[in-house]
Amino acid sequence: MKYVKVEREIGGRTLTLETGRIAKLATSCVMATYGGSVVMCTVVRAEAREGLDFFPMQVDYRERTAAAGKFPGGFRKREGAPNDKEILTMRMIDRPIRPLFPDGFIEEIQIQCWVMSHDAENDTDVLAGTGASAALAISDAPFDGPLATVRVGRIHTDDGPQFVINPTASQLEYSDMDLVLSGHKDGLNMIELGSTEMPEKDVLAAIEFGYKHILQIIEMIDELVAKVGVEKRMGELVLPPQEIFDKVKAHCEAELTKARQIGGKEERHTRVDEIRKAMLDELFPEKSDGTYGEWKESAKARSQAKESFRTLEKKITRKLIIESGKRADGRGYKELRPIEGEVGLFPRTHGSSFFQRGETQALVSCTLGTGKDEQIVDGLTPEYSKKFMLHYNFPPFCTGEARRIMGPGRREIGHGALAERSLQGILPGPEEFPYTVRIISDITESNGSSSMASVCGGCLAMMDAGVPILNTCAGISVGRFTDENGENEVLVTDILGEEDFFGDMDFKVSGTREGITGIQLDLKARGLVLEQIERTFEQAREARIQIIDTMESVIAKPRPEISTFAPRLETLRIDPDKIGKLIGPGGKTIRSIQERWGVNVEVEDDGTVFVSAANGEALSGARAEIEAMAAEIKVGTVFTGKVVSVKDFGAFIELAPGTDGMCHISELADGYVKQVGDVVKIGDVITVKVINVDDQGRIKLSRKAVIQDEANAETAAAPA
Repeated sequence: MKYVKVEREIGGRTLTLETGRIAKLATSCVMATYGGSVVMCTVVRAEAREGLDFFPMQVDYRERTAAAGKFPGGFRKREGAPNDKEILTMRMIDRPIRPLFPDGFIEEIQIQCWVMSHDAENDTDVLAGTGASAALAISDAPFDGPLATVRVGRIHTDDGPQFVINPTASQLEYSDMDLVLSGHKDGLNMIELGSTEMPEKDVLAAIEFGYKHILQIIEMIDELVAKVGVEKRMGELVLPPQEIFDKVKAHCEAELTKARQIGGKEERHTRVDEIRKAMLDELFPEKSDGTYGEWKESAKARSQAKESFRTLEKKITRKLIIESGKRADGRGYKELRPIEGEVGLFPRTHGSSFFQRGETQALVSCTLGTGKDEQIVDGLTPEYSKKFMLHYNFPPFCTGEARRIMGPGRREIGHGALAERSLQGILPGPEEFPYTVRIISDITESNGSSSMASVCGGCLAMMDAGVPILNTCAGISVGRFTDENGENEVLVTDILGEEDFFGDMDFKVSGTREGITGIQLDLKARGLVLEQIERTFEQAREARIQIIDTMESVIAKPRPEISTFAPRLETLRIDPDKIGKLIGPGGKTIRSIQERWGVNVEVEDDGTVFVSAANGEALSGARAEIEAMAAEIKVGTVFTGKVVSVKDFGAFIELAPGTDGMCHISELADGYVKQVGDVVKIGDVITVKVINVDDQGRIKLSRKAVIQDEANAETAAAPA
């Protein structure tokens, strides 16, 4: 393949796609460059493996730390298993690409994207999505693209809010939305959004803005394809023969149509399985008493009959919904399944909730922690910490299965990330609520949109824990069905698992009454246009308000106080110049405060001090000591301190660790004092008032002034 390079200016930076020089033994390879970030995207096409009946596309995305001039953290200086960011990027690349391959194509397609350079400003996830699409477009694989992937941010300026295409990391810090779009010339087929409570019209405007730039990048890829000039090769499509499908249809259609209208999931699936098994055993038995060739032919026909049955079930499901308005459980298009909620399930969690919608159920817990519980995230970008995290678990029993028990897979990480960013938009700032928050969503029953159940359950659990969220947040999924010609579109709210499986899309929208906080679109059809997205938003908004009403009937607002089992945490501000004094030589002072009061103290460079304790008394004592230590000593201020030294001429009182003042013998009492020891001794705790601070910072104190002030106050309070 000859060397080809194309360029376009996108968002004020040059996007470059080049091929023909690197990885020439791969089916195709594209080096995608944007700013100082470079991703190598390769595609390999291989023959189908025997016995395969699905499309085995693999997407792998890796961020090598060398790309940013860094070493991997930890003991092993070699990258290991992919982290969450890499897995989420793999899903983001895979989901828009997969539907653009023809039905029945089962050859091996392997896509690998390696980050070769990262400038810490232009992130490589969307660049990898565009690069992977370009590599497929110039390969001989039957990919019906190209598509492009972009990110959209919104920054508030003096001229009002401005959309930014592919915002830099610095710009994204000031953006109130993080929108990722994938699309082609016919529309959009992947949307991911995390935002503050953003009105639907603003989200639509951002999508429209991003799609204009997608079209520019597609023109660029088309130019690359034209210069490379590789012809597409379809290969053999593995589809059931028409005669087998007709045979299955004639035998099963009537019974399957009845079965698809059974209300309960378990009963419906049981009946469908019975029909399938009876059909296979009667029409397509395996010939175990003949030759090997006869057995193999019968096994192939049986496999094709299974696929034909699945296709027939899909057609019947779509026909019932579109032509008869009948969903499997008997609901209307916009009707929600029954919703049930409860909070405070578990006695020792900081917050907990139960959320059920139809046959989808989540048990959710909320745990509050301190700064030491933050998650440190290290990668190509500078290290940062997360104060909010949501972990989603999908055990086998939630679908009545006995599968292998493993750690979280790509799907679980993706669903957890969606719920996490949906709830992120309603969290208070760290100044108002400095706690680290962890939510665990355990799916205990599943029949559609368990990620949206995690949003609802997570919101309830945080309210139960006393997290002062901005508004109640809920999520719902909207599906789409069309007839065989792709017309007569129907949108259905709160889709079942099988409606997701047989339908065209799973469009998840989370938000509050005020606006959207999270979106994830999975699309099996070719693409959506803005008008379809707008109608989906409106249908999702109506359902979201209904769910929020139900949630607020369970708990109307966050509890006024956090759980008694949660750590007490307060935030102080001290002069940054006093940080050294608070820490002390070798950390001696701060350690003594922690040991004496049984608290944990964390100090930021800007003078922010986080104090956490198991009880309020210890917290108050430590706080008072830190405030005293960091306070500017002014004349007239009253302190309670400990006598640390007694001299003939007076006593020295420790106002705070490292800060002493001297109370002269004449200021120890309201009257004559013969000896200092007659009034105080070492270890006594007394209240004193600052009466002078000289030019050298020496502090003069008076106990007599405090006694006189108290006497005057009693006289003023006495009845005339």
